[in-house]
Amino acid sequence: MTGTTRNHWLAAARPRSFTGLMALYESNYRRFERLVPEVDLPFQFAESRGADNWLYLRVLERCRYTTTVHLTHWFEFDGELRPDPDLRLRLYGDAGLVEAIYCDQRSRYAALAGLPAIDQSVVAHQWPRNLMLNKWLAYCLAQGHSFGGAHRPRSHSTEAAE
Repeated sequence: MTGTTRNHWLAAARPRSFTGLMALYESNYRRFERLVPEVDLPFQFAESRGADNWLYLRVLERCRYTTTVHLTHWFEFDGELRPDPDLRLRLYGDAGLVEAIYCDQRSRYAALAGLPAIDQSVVAHQWPRNLMLNKWLAYCLAQGHSFGGAHRPRSHSTEAAE
């Protein structure tokens, strides 16, 4: 099955439309599900070592139908460690959707992080951030990252307890 066939619903959706945005959220969910097979997230913190670097996942909030998580790589910039990209994601388990709800302003992707100008629509604001998430999830999978139970090392650092 080719990528075009597998994601035909995303390709068929008009970019920057409400339908296109929902298709993008669905694609984000499918990729997140491959990265974290246990989408109920039976842990608070996990890390994954891929071919590129460490990837960190932390559960921030659990609600009846949604879960909010923090997903990031840590890189050294000018002698200090910084998360980049530094994303908060909202998982809608009942609907099978993942939305990037926040991107840190200090990120190299800061253009995708800020609040929209008053005259922009929500769709126009959400589209680039979630498209970046979709591509980043594909990159993480290609680098061999996984938070599946068999691959998930338990961390004993103080950050894991927070």
